[in-house]
Amino acid sequence: MITLFIKEFTSFFSSLTGYIVIIVFLIVNGLFLWVFPGEFNILDSGYATLEPFFIISPWIFLFLVPAVTMRMIAEEKRTGTIELLLTRPLRDVEIVIAKFFAGVVLVIFSLIPCLIYFITVFLLGNPPGNIDTGGTWGSFIGLFFLATVYVSIGVFASSLSDNQIIAFLVAVLFSFFFFIGFEYISSIELFGDIQELILNLGINEHYSSMSRGVIDSRDIVYFILVDGLFIMFTRIVLQSRKW
Repeated sequence: MITLFIKEFTSFFSSLTGYIVIIVFLIVNGLFLWVFPGEFNILDSGYATLEPFFIISPWIFLFLVPAVTMRMIAEEKRTGTIELLLTRPLRDVEIVIAKFFAGVVLVIFSLIPCLIYFITVFLLGNPPGNIDTGGTWGSFIGLFFLATVYVSIGVFASSLSDNQIIAFLVAVLFSFFFFIGFEYISSIELFGDIQELILNLGINEHYSSMSRGVIDSRDIVYFILVDGLFIMFTRIVLQSRKW
């Protein structure tokens, strides 16, 4: 499994994929935070906060992560190498987990350079250091867990088709629904007493909770369970080829 993980991860950087993801993530965030005028521009707001970054980033990851994961299994199916991979002494779940963690590590690599934003805002504060450090670190952790859900959804979507475009679109649709779909559904008065339950099924509720700087074990468990759910779904799709 480790060998497959290393193969998947190094493939990101043996091509331009990994570099493009990191560069695009940094550039788009940087433009909104420091260049484009508006509510997300930190200098215009006059406040030492990275809140705009944590509002924008989930939406950028919503498209970047599916763009990375769309080829993971779909390409294997298209080229026929999935059959060779499934004959190796690896369980289906190990194949899925290896691909999942390769995507997660790429997410980590894209988040690490963003610490420069934290350092910049920290130094620009009046006085320097006048920033909600706890809330910022909580938001970074929440953003990481949010991105892992996107990765698990992306790997699942990639297993459904040998067409990368279809895999990308399905991943974006599922990720969008889990991000704010449940929030919209819970706002429908028809559901009455279970509105809170429906709201808690969505990513944004738990992401917002962690962004307040309070790392609640229930939020972490939620993200791990959703990751595990889509890993299990992907395993079932791979096993269905043997039925």
